[in-house]
Amino acid sequence: MSGLRLRPAERTDVPVLLQLIRALATYERAPDAVVATEADLLREGFGAQPRFRATLAEYDGAVVGFSLWFYNYSTWLGRAGIYLEDLFVLPELRGKGIGRALLAELARTALAEKCGRVDWQVLDWNSPAIEFYERLGAKKVSGWFNMRVQGEAALRQLAGERE
Repeated sequence: MSGLRLRPAERTDVPVLLQLIRALATYERAPDAVVATEADLLREGFGAQPRFRATLAEYDGAVVGFSLWFYNYSTWLGRAGIYLEDLFVLPELRGKGIGRALLAELARTALAEKCGRVDWQVLDWNSPAIEFYERLGAKKVSGWFNMRVQGEAALRQLAGERE
């Protein structure tokens, strides 16, 4: 596709990355859920030990999508994997192969790094995304539930600390 360019996100891309994260939250029906700031993204993604990586998709020179991911580890496979936290393309540019290109780039990274798999989640109501992922060969993982402890108070409680 001639107008598409993928590239790693850089420090200077943090404002547009945060805009895309907010657009994703709006699409996922949670527009007020994003509390991340530019400072958070700078610290966590572009510091001495980055906790995530991001790839930006530019179409005709404008940033129109991203993938944000990090390494995990499978004790069963005995090797690292990649966890795709977010994949998003602006709605008006879907169907142009941008999401597929972002996922293909992630697969190339997984192969180059000898990762055993790429994992991600998708909302159960998001049938366009589910169908898209299945067309690319992704399989639903049945028999597993997502579990989460979130927020400082809950983490302190689990750690056995008092507030």
